[in-house]
Amino acid sequence: MEKVKAKKHLGQHFLNDESIAKDIADTLTLKGYDKILEIGPGMGVLTKYLLDKPTTTYVIEIDTESVTYLEEHYPKLEGKIISKDFLRYNIKEIFGEEPFAIIGNFPYNISTQIVFRALELRAQIPEFAGMFQKEVAQRICEKKGSKAYGILSVLVQAFYHAEYLFTVSEHVFIPPPKVKSGVLRLTRKENYHLPCSEKLFFTVVKTAFQQRRKTMRNSLKSLNLSDSLREDTIFDLRPEQLNVEQFIELTTKIQADGV
Repeated sequence: MEKVKAKKHLGQHFLNDESIAKDIADTLTLKGYDKILEIGPGMGVLTKYLLDKPTTTYVIEIDTESVTYLEEHYPKLEGKIISKDFLRYNIKEIFGEEPFAIIGNFPYNISTQIVFRALELRAQIPEFAGMFQKEVAQRICEKKGSKAYGILSVLVQAFYHAEYLFTVSEHVFIPPPKVKSGVLRLTRKENYHLPCSEKLFFTVVKTAFQQRRKTMRNSLKSLNLSDSLREDTIFDLRPEQLNVEQFIELTTKIQADGV
């Protein structure tokens, strides 16, 4: 079979640099799991380096043409190619309750959705690594005080240590995207369970950043907080001025307030 043609509607940009593919594969520490799931392997430029590791590698690919290519060129993947959409597939059909790492050269158009899905599965995902549009990777790893810091930054960093590792030029892809890419690694925190309602935490963070230019007192009005709670000085701050720990502390107070 000839090489797979990149499909615009799937956001495909195939990495064409072996050394970068190896560097991405090597971002995994292989601690706390013995199974890897690669999302969107395409023609397997990253996959080949994952298959060399002392772990079991599975791939999930929505593009049937890519699936056929992988079946023909990577016999080691026999029985480990999942021809499904990661965002909709019940991954427990493959892994049950076992831990596994996620890695990939993620399609830009669904990369944030992949992160949110991984957060839902965080009890099983001790490590997450891969390539995003540079601005998205930076946003995930950003700290408080910048315009890039937002919902994705807080929610990811509540459960994972986030590291921006290196930047990748647009010229090493076929076809080349219009932006640079960034590679990151997320390592799950040892204590990744919050001391407050996780559902409420997500609500507080998302509600706050929907009106990020306002103070917390105004951006969280819809939660109908008590007047006494809203007098807390933390409500004088704007969302981007709170670090992850402060968001957790705030959620704990809101929960105690009866919301």
